[in-house]
Amino acid sequence: MVKTDIHADDYALTVNTSKDMLECMQAGKLDSISIVPNMACFEACMEMLCEQIPRLPFLPLMSVHLDFVEGQSLAGKGEVPLLVKGDTGLMGLSWGGIFQYSYLPGKREQVKTQLKREIKAQITRTQAAIDKCMEIAAKNEVPCKQAGLRLDSHQHAHMIPVVWEAVLEVIEEESWRLSYIRNSKEVLGVFLSETGLLKTYRPINFVKNRLLSFYSHKVDRYCHAHGMEQMYLWGLVMSGRMDKDRIEKLYPKMIHKAGQDGRVLEILFHPGMTLPEEVTPEIAKEAVETFYLSEDRHVEKEAVLQLPPS
Repeated sequence: MVKTDIHADDYALTVNTSKDMLECMQAGKLDSISIVPNMACFEACMEMLCEQIPRLPFLPLMSVHLDFVEGQSLAGKGEVPLLVKGDTGLMGLSWGGIFQYSYLPGKREQVKTQLKREIKAQITRTQAAIDKCMEIAAKNEVPCKQAGLRLDSHQHAHMIPVVWEAVLEVIEEESWRLSYIRNSKEVLGVFLSETGLLKTYRPINFVKNRLLSFYSHKVDRYCHAHGMEQMYLWGLVMSGRMDKDRIEKLYPKMIHKAGQDGRVLEILFHPGMTLPEEVTPEIAKEAVETFYLSEDRHVEKEAVLQLPPS
């Protein structure tokens, strides 16, 4: 039987995003979540989760959602000048900007050094909050399978070569036990086989699919070498389009492919919506209308709530 992981990204992005995700957790629909470390609402959102844990059917697995394109630098602007916007302390690189640094010999090592500072700060803060959640779960006899450090990233930035190297170096230097790192490896052929759905996806998502697939082999090698489960991700091409009808059409083929290749299938949703009044300079302007305020996030939440219990 194929193992699936119903996952939701962006807890602690905003308070309302987190409330939507908590509703999915209360319904027992999420196997795992990712927590954004560096938004101003982080403490409030984590306190909200802690308060709800005694009433949850189980506590989902929790990953650190490394964020280099939005939010505040946790390392401090003086420690990561190449990563922030001037004097603001706000993270200032786009995905493409980080990608370019991977291939700029004059800047690559400087950027990697600064990324390592930021990665350590983000993991340290989030893992402390995760440990507190686990303690509350244990005290209240709420089931929780969390073991070790789990990592993924906003916009899958950890797949970019310079970020990937920085992440692994920090893990080794800190002697952290990594139990999961997302491999943003999505099977394109399944989408191409359903020709009637092709025009319903954003073309840019096919580009992301191919680029991330190119970098996925190093993640496969790392997971194999460290005894971690191999996985496929489902949620790139359909990002913003993970609705019930499309899922039902593609699910049998996705499950078949994952089973055929002996992989876990992580099904990725973004079920939390940002409210207009929650939009601050911490959030990238280009992402606001297209993603965070989009009704598509409500559609994805409804799709999660209609899934069979985890």
